[in-house]
Amino acid sequence: MSATYTFDIFSSLDGYSNSTTFGGYFGKQGPERLDHRFTQYGEEQRLVLGANTYRALSSILSNTGSGALDPWVTRMRNLPTTVVSNTLDGPLDWDATVLSGNAVDAIAQLKKESTVPLRSHGSLTLNRALLAAGLVDRVQVTLFPVITGQSGLGRIFDDAADFDLELIESRTLDGHTQELIYRPTLHP
Repeated sequence: MSATYTFDIFSSLDGYSNSTTFGGYFGKQGPERLDHRFTQYGEEQRLVLGANTYRALSSILSNTGSGALDPWVTRMRNLPTTVVSNTLDGPLDWDATVLSGNAVDAIAQLKKESTVPLRSHGSLTLNRALLAAGLVDRVQVTLFPVITGQSGLGRIFDDAADFDLELIESRTLDGHTQELIYRPTLHP
């Protein structure tokens, strides 16, 4: 049996994963969203990150006192983690192992071997490649109510293949943020 792989991403309405002006959570976090995220990251799972996302998170988290982190981020930071990279060597800053080589092959093997679900937060380049290879079972988009046309960074699905999406779960958090979970299928 193969482990489920979830590509988990924050997004503005216009499809950016970050912004130069809005700040974290696009400035729209709320208690319901934070509690929900805390519950999600409390489940048994393995975090999968690309090298760039690992470097960014490691830098942010090492410069932030643990008391300043949202509780779900602390949970995420404490998950067993696999970093897919041909440029990083261990030991890494947290309980992480490095998988080198072809990312698609490495994650295909990890899915076969893992006894727990896999979740990747961010890691756009990695997850676009895994989507194209049919290795992503769920795309979880947290859609924040902002348009970042002038300040958006990181178009989530740039250069991705075409996919049909089956909505398998949705919820509204804090009265304004949507969490949408889809099952992707390559469009013929």
